[in-house]
Amino acid sequence: MFDLTLTFDNGPDRGVTPRVLDTLRERGIKTTFFVIGEKLSDPERRRLAARAHEEGHWIGNHTFTHAVPLGQQRDPNVAQSEIGRTQDAIGNLAHPERWFRPFGGGGNLDQRLLKPSVVEYLIRNRHSCVLWNAIPRDWDDPDGWVDRALDLCRSQPWSLMVLHDLPGGAMDHLERFLDRAEEAGARFHQDFPPDCVPIRSGKIVLPIQPYVSNIEESVTT
Repeated sequence: MFDLTLTFDNGPDRGVTPRVLDTLRERGIKTTFFVIGEKLSDPERRRLAARAHEEGHWIGNHTFTHAVPLGQQRDPNVAQSEIGRTQDAIGNLAHPERWFRPFGGGGNLDQRLLKPSVVEYLIRNRHSCVLWNAIPRDWDDPDGWVDRALDLCRSQPWSLMVLHDLPGGAMDHLERFLDRAEEAGARFHQDFPPDCVPIRSGKIVLPIQPYVSNIEESVTT
């Protein structure tokens, strides 16, 4: 048996998110969708985020453009442009904890994630920073990720898994993964393992330095 929290990054997607939501609803599983801010300017994608919220899922912030990890950006205003604009787009769909997940450039848990001015922004605006401990790389192996995901679940007591509600075919296997996880004794949670949330409601509660670069900021002209 193992504990499992599912999260879905990089959506919403008009062709994939509805099926993901249907599957989760049928099984009574609640998750978090970490959305890309610029996608919410599309009314249909915004409606999908609203549907997820209405069905009891949490809506989290996964930057506005998802282009370059924040710890690699020299722009001193990147926190507002990437995190602030996304939070504004999420609006009344936001969870009180103001969940934020940084972009790792392929699931990397290192100094690419954050930089000092971003940490200061998260603290000042009372965000909670949600990391992860299970990356089955569904985007990279859309047909083979299920076995890898199950191996990750079995390797630790509580997995916070990152999946992606994106085109590519990976979510065609979501039902099979959930079937096999249930057969293996998965206990599904919506909340996050405490050791994956180093900043909670604007307070640093775990060591954050491993995820913070020392990049020198400069205003581009």
